[in-house]
Amino acid sequence: MTFTNYSLKLCLRSEMAQQGFKFDSKKLCCSICLDLMKDPVTIPCGHNYCMNCIKCHWDEDDQKEINSCPRCRKIFRPKPVLVKNTMLADLVEELKKTGLQVALADHCYVGPEDVACDVCTGRKLKALKSCLQCLVSYCEQHLQPHFESPAFEKHKLVDPSKKLQENVCSRHNEVMKIFCRTDQHCICYLCSMDEHKDHDTVLASAERNERQRELGINQQKIQQRIQDREKDVKMLQQEVENINCSADKAVLNSDKTFNELIRLIEERSSDMKQQIRSQQKTEVSRAKELQKKLQQEITDLRRKDAELEQLSHSENHTQFLHIFPLLSTLSESTKSPCTKLRPLRYFENVMLAVSEVSDKLQDILNEMWPKLSWTVTEVDVLLPQAEPKTRDEFLQFSCPITLDPNTANSRLLLSEGNRKLMYVSKRQAYSSHPERFMNRSQVLSRESLTGRHYWEVEWSDFGVFVVVTYNDISRTGDDSEFGNNAKSWALECIGYSYVFIHNKVRTYISGPQSSRVGVYLDHRAGILSFYSVSDTMTLLHRVQTTFTQPLYAGFRASHFLGFGCTAVLHDLM
Repeated sequence: MTFTNYSLKLCLRSEMAQQGFKFDSKKLCCSICLDLMKDPVTIPCGHNYCMNCIKCHWDEDDQKEINSCPRCRKIFRPKPVLVKNTMLADLVEELKKTGLQVALADHCYVGPEDVACDVCTGRKLKALKSCLQCLVSYCEQHLQPHFESPAFEKHKLVDPSKKLQENVCSRHNEVMKIFCRTDQHCICYLCSMDEHKDHDTVLASAERNERQRELGINQQKIQQRIQDREKDVKMLQQEVENINCSADKAVLNSDKTFNELIRLIEERSSDMKQQIRSQQKTEVSRAKELQKKLQQEITDLRRKDAELEQLSHSENHTQFLHIFPLLSTLSESTKSPCTKLRPLRYFENVMLAVSEVSDKLQDILNEMWPKLSWTVTEVDVLLPQAEPKTRDEFLQFSCPITLDPNTANSRLLLSEGNRKLMYVSKRQAYSSHPERFMNRSQVLSRESLTGRHYWEVEWSDFGVFVVVTYNDISRTGDDSEFGNNAKSWALECIGYSYVFIHNKVRTYISGPQSSRVGVYLDHRAGILSFYSVSDTMTLLHRVQTTFTQPLYAGFRASHFLGFGCTAVLHDLM
């Protein structure tokens, strides 16, 4: 035994010990005798057989002057010289010593889940193939005639199947080789001449080829969709990373900004505290200095009062007259604070000023906070959505739109649950409200629009402006007119013509005659589309932009000489 073979044995034993004899035993079986190879030989194509088995096989082929491999059918000329493969022989002997031979033999026989060879008698072997023409399953040995005899050339071999009878007509016991396109199932040739006589029938193989082409097309579509979805997944993964990165930056920026505000407020608080304490110290010092002077003056006055009291009791007239002029002269009095002329407020004004600053800061935060919150909630992780094409697709995004009476100009009369507006000559007695349009016959919706939405309005008479706008549009003056600013996008519908207006720029549009207009909004994608709606939907104008605030639906009634438009928002839900 060579060192190489000995090493191989050791490795084999170690591998079998580790793997618990999980070895592919079929590789060591001869495909002719289906048993462990005896004196194994390797022919030029690489397949292995027992020396005696392959010799006998080629002896039979000698009569046909053909020497071929029983497995791959490769032909050899001249007949190869057979030499024993000593490595395989040693391997087989080693496996025999391990007691694996029984397992190798059992591997070739049929198990509970296997398809049995229909030709084998006694203990059946596993079927290698099933023949759709013979309706029989064959083991490797009994399958050989299908490879060797020209009579079996057109037979269709498939993987072993237990359901071969499904290919046989239960009525005529014939193989079903015909497909009825009318009834969409396979039939035999007798059925095609009987109950399927006038039906559209073709060979099952031809129908299979046609369906195979359809299958290939479907596979291509599926594979393309898989590729598209994989791209979407990668895009989402990238978007998640971008969102996480952006959120982290936003948090850091927010912390930095608010910390700076807190630091600024703390600095101003410290400055204010120092100023108050400094002023407190100054004023207290002044008060104490004045208090000291007043106390000294009180002491002096009490001393003089005592001297005068003493002088008043003197009986010596000459002494009295001599001393009195000296004591009667009073020194200049210290100026006393005018505490009774006004109430002392001390630092109350400072507190009022600080409170006013606090109120203004709170007002600013309260005013700006909804916008800050909205910018956060606007973040989503949606891939770009296809724009709807049919009206049914648009209706999936329909939303209820109602008009806000607090925004309606006094020339507009609202009715039908605030879904209808009418221009009237008599002004309505609406209460005063800061949201009301004062100079234009305009009105906004109650609902804010931030997602994907669709609504329709039907108008009559003098025409209407169909609008989307930001809520902070002016309510007075020329800037309040829809389309006359950068905050509103308006489609003017007059007669059978249309004009799109934005930021004072007018775009004239031709379109079909219709009194109904549909509006589609994709806020995140920045898409705004106006459609003429009748039996079909016709695109009138499409806007691609970036919306920075929630939008509101808006309407303006056209009018002439006191008469004007009527418009109704349709309930599409």
